[in-house]
Amino acid sequence: MKILLVLLCFLMFTGCASALPEETSGTFSTEETAAPEPVDTEPVSIETQPADPIRELLNQMSLEERVGQLFLARCDARTALNDIAQYHLGGFVLFVQDFDGQTPDSIRETLAAYQNTAKLPLLIAVDEEGGTVTRISRYPAFRDSPFPSARDAFAWGGLAQVLSYEEEKCMLLSSLQINVNLGPVCDIATDPEAFLYQRSLGQNAQVTSGFVSETVQIMDRYGIGSVLKHFPGYGNNSDTHTGTAVDSRSMEVLAENDLIPFAAGIEAGCGAVMVSHTIVQALDAELPASLSPAVHQYLRKDMGFDGVIVTDDLVMEAISGQYGAGEAAVLAVLAGNDLLCSTDYPTQYDAVLDAVLEGRIDIDVLNDRATHVLKWKMALGLLG
Repeated sequence: MKILLVLLCFLMFTGCASALPEETSGTFSTEETAAPEPVDTEPVSIETQPADPIRELLNQMSLEERVGQLFLARCDARTALNDIAQYHLGGFVLFVQDFDGQTPDSIRETLAAYQNTAKLPLLIAVDEEGGTVTRISRYPAFRDSPFPSARDAFAWGGLAQVLSYEEEKCMLLSSLQINVNLGPVCDIATDPEAFLYQRSLGQNAQVTSGFVSETVQIMDRYGIGSVLKHFPGYGNNSDTHTGTAVDSRSMEVLAENDLIPFAAGIEAGCGAVMVSHTIVQALDAELPASLSPAVHQYLRKDMGFDGVIVTDDLVMEAISGQYGAGEAAVLAVLAGNDLLCSTDYPTQYDAVLDAVLEGRIDIDVLNDRATHVLKWKMALGLLG
């Protein structure tokens, strides 16, 4: 039995020894016997930039289509369907004649036909301020009586009454498939003889700011694009529809008064700002605000606005009388406008397109302007 145990121990020892690694020093190497470092087998996450849908859309558009997006054309029902296709329009502005003799159903059918013709959804805009500027509510088919002006509504029931009408406007426009109202009016006018007196709220900068901010938020809830007007504030100046208007007030006066409602609207998230044709000497002593790079730079840099900048109609006498329709449109784009309100859009479209082809308007400038318009359309839910 002892012999068997000794033999078994001998065999076990020799078996273990043969399994040990061969060493040259007669000692074990800690380097060779150390346990291997654990390997992380989790998949490595590679961050990628999400696709920019606006950039992708822009890259698919022709040069002519990009130029067309810069035009908010005055609608001519006789040629509208052809104009949408020929000029690739960004949208239409509807006026009184577009609602005369119509019903809600007929307007919806007409606008549906426009949208179905367009390769990209159209901005459909209207001036429904109330008071002296009513395009829709003046007709009983759409409302029992015209909307009152903000000034009159405030006199009757304060800001709550004004905002009640603003909400009703949004409901009406939304029901008709109209997606932009050219308002609210941010101007502060104190002279009863001033052009914007009846169209302004008739209150100081602080109260007007509250009206503007609340109105922008109401419009946003209903999916109606807001357009603050008329930057940087008309004040008591004369009508630029009929001639040149010069504002000689200091920058301090503008900053402490007229610019405050615009700042409130920008902070509230407005989609667009309309620039007036007034020469505002504190910002540019020579050029109308709508054609002034300095005015647009102030709006972008100093006021931090990154939405759509839109001109007032470029056929107004203050512009067309001095510059001509085509040149006015080119200067408007170069100044920094993204969207041109245009009655003479056939002439102005060709002028802008030629300026791009000739290199006067850089392609990057065109792309920047069109991008702002497309982003606004996306924000309004028009691009999905």
